[in-house]
This record gives sequence, structure tokens and C-alpha cells, in this order.
Amino acid sequence: MSGYELLARHLAACGRDGFTGDVRVSGSPGGTVHLRGGLVVALESPGAPGPKALLLRSGRIGGEEWAGLVRESGGARWPAAGLIARGYTGAAQLRVVCAMALQDAAFAVVAGSVDDCERGPATEPPPAAVAVGEPPTRLLQDAARKLDALLALPCPVRPERERPVPASPSFPADRLTALRHELLTHADGRRTARDLAFLTGRGVYTVTVEVARMLAEGLLECPGAPAPIPVRLPPDGAGIRPRDPAPPPSPPTAPPPDPAALPRRRPGASGIKEFFRLRNPAGS
Repeated sequence: MSGYELLARHLAACGRDGFTGDVRVSGSPGGTVHLRGGLVVALESPGAPGPKALLLRSGRIGGEEWAGLVRESGGARWPAAGLIARGYTGAAQLRVVCAMALQDAAFAVVAGSVDDCERGPATEPPPAAVAVGEPPTRLLQDAARKLDALLALPCPVRPERERPVPASPSFPADRLTALRHELLTHADGRRTARDLAFLTGRGVYTVTVEVARMLAEGLLECPGAPAPIPVRLPPDGAGIRPRDPAPPPSPPTAPPPDPAALPRRRPGASGIKEFFRLRNPAGS
């Protein structure tokens, strides 16, 4: 059973049971899924910035102001009331940030490896919980679709693997969005897409997709790594076709084939099939 199947079956069972508590996912990056009545209300993972990181790194609120709100709230991990009362964010915007962080953390967990899942009681109230929880099966399926879309790009990358650098000291200004400018500024050959997401206060999925696109456009490069072979899926989305069966051996009297006449590229040679496969849980 793959790690994704293990996680999907475990969370699907929590949904059927109406479970309230925590599911600790061990792996890389792993995380903790908080459920209430069988619905996912929060997900914490070291693989994706949480709502606090998104607010702090985006400049909506400073570290000192955050610490002051935490003191005023009696040590709450998520001082939502203070954030709204002090005008750092609106209630609707705060709900959007929490929902985005939840979905982004689910993507980070699915994009990594899952070794085991353990269900247990909640040790404390989940931070930045969404008001209306997400069905766990739908949450994982959305994360899986994002990963499929990422791996279908011409130069797919993984959140925790590639460490890009700018391919040139300067680029035309019309090619640089605000996000691209930030990524070119902070990409130094030591930071992965995950690191860049935390540094810029952006979602890890958003940053990983943008890094892949910038690699394909020649804005970024990965020193020491072989140049990626662009692979595009067919228009019908059916995926890469399987390799044709090997032809029967030539008769003994036939001359051997000319190596120069053989095709130099074989379907599947790009290595895209080696990325781990995702399958929707049965019955979903």
C-alpha cells in the first residue's frame, strides 16, 4: 500500500466514524490533521507555511504586534479576535487565509512521503481552525490533483528537492511579476521551493509551481542537475502512453539493425513515471 493510500484510508475511516481528535502523520514532511465530527478543521505541517507564517511573512503584521496580541489573549496560539479588532485583517480575509493554509498543508503532506498514521485525542484546540471543516477524502483528492498538475509541467519539481539559482544576473522587467522577483532574489542554490515559500510568505504549492515554470522559461536553473526533458501530456489528459511491446527477434539470417537508424528517445525516458503515483481511494 502506498503512503497516499494509507493516509486516504485512515482519514476516510475518521470521516465515517465522525471522529474528533488528531491524526498524526509520520513521514516527510508529515503533519498533524485536526478533525471535528469527521471533518478536517486544521492541518499543521512543517512542509507548508501556516496561517501565522502567512500573516507575518507577508507583512500584514509584525512580530512584536503578534506577540502583543498573544499576551492580550492569555497565550492563545491564534489570537483571531485581536487580529480583527486591531485592524490587521478582516474576518473574511482571515477565513480565507486559514482555508488556504489548510489546503496548502494537505498538498505538502501528499507531495511528500507518508510512513504511518496514528489516531488519538486532541491535546489542545487546533490553531486557526476553519469554521466549516473539509471532508477528508475531498481534501486529499484536491491535493492529489494539484500534485498531478505540478508533475505534468514541462520541468516538474518537488517542494523539498530542487535548490534553484537565477540563470542570469538580470532579466527584462516585463517578465517579472512580484512573486518572480522575490524568488529570483532569494533563490541561492541552498533553498528549496518549501524554503522559499516560508521566506516569502506564500503557499508552498504556488511557489513550487512558479519555480517549475521559471525553470522551463530559463529564469532559474539547478546547478549540477541534468537538464530536465520537457514532457507534455496528450490533449485528452490520458497520460503518457505505455511502452510498446518489444518486437520478436530477427531471423538468424537477417542482418542486425543499424544502431544509427534506431530512435534515440524511448517513451517514458524522461523519468516522469518514476514520480510516485497517486490513486484516489476506492469508492471516493
